[in-house]
Amino acid sequence: MDTFVDTEWLADRRADVVLADVRWYLDGRSGRAAYEAGHIPGAVFVDLEEVLSGPPSDTEGRHPLPAPERFAAGLSELGIGDSDTVIAYDDAGGVIAARLIWMLRVTGHDAALLNGGLQAWSGELEQGPPPPRPLATFTPAPWPPERLASIDEVERVSGLTKGPLLIDGRDRERFAGGPDPFDPRSGHIPGAISVPTREHLGPDGRVASASELRERFAAAGIGQDSTVISYCGSGITACHNLLVMNHAGLGPGRLYPGSWSQWSRDPSRPIETG
Repeated sequence: MDTFVDTEWLADRRADVVLADVRWYLDGRSGRAAYEAGHIPGAVFVDLEEVLSGPPSDTEGRHPLPAPERFAAGLSELGIGDSDTVIAYDDAGGVIAARLIWMLRVTGHDAALLNGGLQAWSGELEQGPPPPRPLATFTPAPWPPERLASIDEVERVSGLTKGPLLIDGRDRERFAGGPDPFDPRSGHIPGAISVPTREHLGPDGRVASASELRERFAAAGIGQDSTVISYCGSGITACHNLLVMNHAGLGPGRLYPGSWSQWSRDPSRPIETG
């Protein structure tokens, strides 16, 4: 299944998929409140904090991957089962909803982002909470270790001139060491390359074409044979970089789940600025 689908694709298959609204805001606004104020009809709301993350901690970061059982229970309660195809959206070009789609795809489920997100939807919106869906069976599956990188592995590769490339999906100001109200230190992991995931999107929130994306990644030194470890502030938008790489025909890459929120909380880990 392609990584991104458009609204025409969705309209043709609406009865055959589960639509998931994954709005969440770094500034503390309520994604659920935004959902209830207006969402694509029939969409379920997937809570990033409760379903797509484990409890935050100083050792694991702000949004560690949840235990597979927590993830499975959350989706089951929303009526999402093992055989369902999930199409997810947000109002930020998919950079938040990418977390759900990446988690589903790496565990073998059909899932894609709605290209352009909520802004691409031209139909009427539905308000209020959704009607309850029957409980479904979603089987817990372990996160595949080959698609993840630990903090210790990231530190090992950060000092190498050859090997996996570290890409940072945050905005360039935070990467360079500008004000960071979310984490205790500013800057980036030594040797990382700034690849802001929001720069893959056009003004309408749609992702750039595959050829344009390949050019962007090539400018960052990433090609067909590159091995990539993706991180961001807390492992959310880093998933979007991985999905965009897949859309561009590049390798699957790996996620560093703890990301900067874990790294910056450990004073023994070195940082760079600029």
